[in-house]
Amino acid sequence: MALCQKIVTLVALCGLALFQTGFAQTGLTTIQDTLFKADGARFNGTLTIQWSTFDASSIGTIIQQSKSVTVANGNLQIQLAPNQGVQTPANVYTVQYQSDGRNQFTETWTVPVSAQPLAVSAVRTGTQTGSGTSGTGATGGQTPIPESSVIGLQADLNQRPTKGAGFGTNGVAIVDDNGVLQTVAGQVGDCVLVDGTSGPCSTPTFVDAEVPAGTVDGANDTFTLANAPTGTSLMLFRNGLYLTTGFDYSLVNATIQFVAGAIPRTGDTLTASYRVDPAAAGSVGVLTNGGSAVRSVSSAQVICSAQGRASAAIVMTTLGACDIPAAQMNPGDRIEVRFTFAHSGMALGFDFQMDWGSTAALARHGDPRDAAVAGSADVVLLENGAQISAQSWGTVLAFQPKILMAPLQHGVRVVLRAAMTPGAAAGASDNIRLTNFTVLRYPAN
Repeated sequence: MALCQKIVTLVALCGLALFQTGFAQTGLTTIQDTLFKADGARFNGTLTIQWSTFDASSIGTIIQQSKSVTVANGNLQIQLAPNQGVQTPANVYTVQYQSDGRNQFTETWTVPVSAQPLAVSAVRTGTQTGSGTSGTGATGGQTPIPESSVIGLQADLNQRPTKGAGFGTNGVAIVDDNGVLQTVAGQVGDCVLVDGTSGPCSTPTFVDAEVPAGTVDGANDTFTLANAPTGTSLMLFRNGLYLTTGFDYSLVNATIQFVAGAIPRTGDTLTASYRVDPAAAGSVGVLTNGGSAVRSVSSAQVICSAQGRASAAIVMTTLGACDIPAAQMNPGDRIEVRFTFAHSGMALGFDFQMDWGSTAALARHGDPRDAAVAGSADVVLLENGAQISAQSWGTVLAFQPKILMAPLQHGVRVVLRAAMTPGAAAGASDNIRLTNFTVLRYPAN
């Protein structure tokens, strides 16, 4: 009888060893943790773990399936095949937490190879152990999905146009010949054509009561206008009487040719009114009105114009800034910066500064008696940099001009800063305010 009991005990021990060996199968990672609710009570429920087919290097092909794990009194223990770094295809474990008869939330796991049991926080998506990077976990019951897990995402993103060197803000975007986004260069009021070029919108200019050039003597039959009228817009009057084109005269470009019976005689008065297309008015854009020449001039483009902030700090503080995109910085263009500061109080002095990118274009010290200071800078853009002419002055601060060179920069940030000067005045409440700053662009013709 004793011999039989020994045999039974031996068989039981062998069976237990075989069971333990099977549970600790080579290549699996153990997830072991104690789960709690927010109120400190231990979690009781079920975890349903789902996965798609993937190839685990330590085991082989893992077939798509799901598995339910019961969590009693917060105790969780399960072994899973490592799926961290799997690329054929990229894979995650989807874990649903069920309790009280319903799904509570869902998260994803990425399981690394580990000889030691891991907590749930070590496998939740977005968190890596060891020297890896810790990211954010689930928010509102959801877990971010890695880009590598979305099939075809990168290929789809590659189909979108990317930003080019000439891309900027506050402008019209175009797609160039290489499929890259650029910003149309131009000035406020310009029109953009379908090929991405810009220019005047061809708003008609009206010319009224112009006197055609030519001798009025009864013999001269040819007179000239200052500009070529648009279409049939010419209205020609002789002594106040309207003349008809094709009957009294013919018009070719800006030349009027009278017929024999309608040639103006000595003492007659000719006046003409018509429309002109500025885009076709000649390369110099000269229009006339009553014999006075008017040259069209490019207007300034306002890049930034705003009030700034105030500061009582004794360290340099940014009170206003303006970003000039690369698309609005062409050789020959001129950028003008204007600014005004107001000083409140008379106990402390102050310092103010204007930076053109990495270059301090202007830096001065204001007296406690300076209630206000102002300054400006003209920046001419060159092929290899920028030439800056700056000047500043104040209530008592002497006028001071300055000229310097700045290196070439593709896109510039103009920054206006100020700081109160430390002083011994007790209870001083002085501050400095950037009352206004404006950045204008004058494009080269």
